[in-house]
Amino acid sequence: MKKVLVAMSGGVDSSVTAYLLQRQGYECIGVTMKLYSGDMAGLPVGSGHTCCSLEDVEDARSVCFRLGIPHYVFNLSEGFEQMVIRKFAEGYRAGLTPNPCIDCNRYLKFGELYRRARELECDYIATGHYARIEQAAEGQFLLKKAADRSKDQSYVLYALTQDHLSHTLFPLGGLTKAQVREIAEEQGFLNARKHDSQDICFIPDGDYLSFLERYTGKTSQPGNLIDLEGRVLGSHRGAMAYTIGQRRGLGLAVPERVYVCQKNMKDNTVTVGPESALFSRHFTVGDWNWIVEPPTGELEAEVKIRYSQTEHRAVLQRDGDRVKVVFEQPQRAISPGQAAVAYQGETVLGGGTIYS
Repeated sequence: MKKVLVAMSGGVDSSVTAYLLQRQGYECIGVTMKLYSGDMAGLPVGSGHTCCSLEDVEDARSVCFRLGIPHYVFNLSEGFEQMVIRKFAEGYRAGLTPNPCIDCNRYLKFGELYRRARELECDYIATGHYARIEQAAEGQFLLKKAADRSKDQSYVLYALTQDHLSHTLFPLGGLTKAQVREIAEEQGFLNARKHDSQDICFIPDGDYLSFLERYTGKTSQPGNLIDLEGRVLGSHRGAMAYTIGQRRGLGLAVPERVYVCQKNMKDNTVTVGPESALFSRHFTVGDWNWIVEPPTGELEAEVKIRYSQTEHRAVLQRDGDRVKVVFEQPQRAISPGQAAVAYQGETVLGGGTIYS
């Protein structure tokens, strides 16, 4: 019997994952990763629900008890602080817009958890991600979109390697969210109607600037809001508080709508301009991971530059460990620090971090 280490967050998706695998004949071990507590970001006690709470751990334990499988808690908070929270804060202070969920998947769920699974002699790890893994005729493993396009999470999984894919199971890839909740209710899971987490787990109130000031101990300094010609239009409360493409909250009395087009952290300026200034056709991506065999020349693909965005036609040009992306049509608000992920149809080719 194959043994699987199932990452169980206490939510409905990971609970149904464990149930489905057990029904398929796998020997399952449930594990909850203790990644975060409010005091790591200076949040006061009782400031609101965050992931990895005692409630989440108890929900996961309850499901494991109902399924008759063991449940363990791994304290990975030190690694989460170093590789996710700190990296996020440093990125924002450098003017980037990082995606911490990608780093959490890369370094914790498919890094540290994968290592622990091998120590426990497990054949696979499994998570409640909405994505699919298939093996091609020649033996190569493919990462594909989920059947439920509204829940597809393949974008945040682009850093997976062939080794990861060969030892990972995504049982929910062919199901819709409604079907998952229905299974949970049929099995009497107490979390069948539990709400999905929406915000970044260590910023539950969505106030990025306050988090960064608490975490770094440094107060944001006001600076100039300037136009594309460098003329001062007003002041900002701290460049870290703004994102490329932002329109609201600028506090400017100007005749036409303006948007954040650029941030210069060295000069502490935020450049604004018309929406037309946000569009560009090309950019460079670093730290690229190829899931499939890398191309020898240019490659036509579809690329998405945000989790919630659809893909758009582009050409990929390899340059060492970097890739230049040239879109067929200009795209809006390409943001350094975000991920660019390339697809061909339903298959993820690879992805990396937008540099410029």
